[in-house]
Amino acid sequence: MAQLWGGRFTKETDWLVSRFNASIPFDRRLYRQDIEGSVAHVTMLGKQGILSQEETEAIVTCLCDIRREVDEGKLEITEEYEDIHSFVEAKLIERLGDTGKKLHTGRSRNDQVALDMRLYTRLKLTETDAALKELLSVLLRLMREHVDTVMPGFTHLQKAQPITLSHHLGAYFEMFKRDRLRLGDIFERMNYCPLGSGALAGTTYPLDRDYTAELLDFYGPTANSMDGVSDRDYLLEYLSALSIVMMHLSRFSEEIIIWNSNEYGFVEIDDAYSTGSSIMPQKKNPDIAELVRGKTGRVYGALMALLTTMKGLPLAYNKDMQEDKELTFDAMDTVKDCVTLFTGMLDTMTFCEAVMRRSAAKGFTNATDAADYLVKRGVPFRDAHGIIGQIVLCCIEKNMAIADMELAELKRFSPVFAEDIYDAVSMETCVGMRNTAGAPSREAMERFIADAQAYLAEERKFPGAEDAAKQA
Repeated sequence: MAQLWGGRFTKETDWLVSRFNASIPFDRRLYRQDIEGSVAHVTMLGKQGILSQEETEAIVTCLCDIRREVDEGKLEITEEYEDIHSFVEAKLIERLGDTGKKLHTGRSRNDQVALDMRLYTRLKLTETDAALKELLSVLLRLMREHVDTVMPGFTHLQKAQPITLSHHLGAYFEMFKRDRLRLGDIFERMNYCPLGSGALAGTTYPLDRDYTAELLDFYGPTANSMDGVSDRDYLLEYLSALSIVMMHLSRFSEEIIIWNSNEYGFVEIDDAYSTGSSIMPQKKNPDIAELVRGKTGRVYGALMALLTTMKGLPLAYNKDMQEDKELTFDAMDTVKDCVTLFTGMLDTMTFCEAVMRRSAAKGFTNATDAADYLVKRGVPFRDAHGIIGQIVLCCIEKNMAIADMELAELKRFSPVFAEDIYDAVSMETCVGMRNTAGAPSREAMERFIADAQAYLAEERKFPGAEDAAKQA
């Protein structure tokens, strides 16, 4: 196995140790970031006179050639190398000889891998942000379309009060909006460059860390070299944010699974996002929603694994930190796939408006409004609550809704009932009268939708995101 070290060793590394130690099977995906960081590092070395202009140009040109050849499939990253850094440097030395050996001047693998992981995480964070924005755009469209679609709101999975589908979807809009805000916060803290930290104590070479950071679109260099090579907080924060994204997706998936059941019939999932049964021909299963719900635990596991790995590590770099990659990569891929597929499923889903409305009307969701009707006519709330409870019990026994009860019968429970009770407990009134900020009325939702539209219209560009996207 090709290695970047070995001068002080007198024996070959056991092949099992080499295989156990190697990270090339999973860190090969960092080749673009490794080369990008090396180009910046060498450019800085040239600026500082540590390398000649000819050496700088030769190394940069060769690095770009290696990246292009890997991109085009002409050069394969094989497992004879210990890690992606070994691969890149070995190929450089093969092509440039002694000049290629100068690549590592003033740099350690410790600050190199710290940089690669930051650059890669920065790219994935911007991709996650873009995927969430697309999901929010679909939610915004559906909110506009369903401002008047009445449905039951639930607590304890029991029908509680009438709302609209627009209002229900608005709750998820707020969740995914907060997810994007969290990503922005993480970016602000992580966008500092560890390159130049060396193994842990910097270097005696006259490096210009500010220049390297500028070349790589960081805000500046990390402030402490030991922290620069040993910090993985940004990964923990990112995995935490991804876990919360998955929690939100899982909650939404659970509702879609319930709504898709025969007992509810609130939604019809498009055939492109459903599967059938191998034995029961009538089945149409919500597999995408179920898989999203299931994969949530996978992302949680990545967060807990890295927290556990980091909890006992002394400063500065320790080989344990190699474990920051495999599960993190898996979590990044999982969340991206889940958000993208969930967005497509939601975008093509049919909402059964008439079924939703009937469900709201039959579930005594207007009971609170009936109690409020009595309160507005001088009945103490606690008495009104008891009166409506008795009416609901009577309706259950007779298999009818409050609005189906004759006025004379209602008056047996309270003499203050009048003909206007039927308008007061209609679905339109129950929803339309709830006009406070954040409520489900058309007027309140139009204000909410206007704010949501303005939010999505805001341009938010992360430093380095455009170049990173082009490389990807």
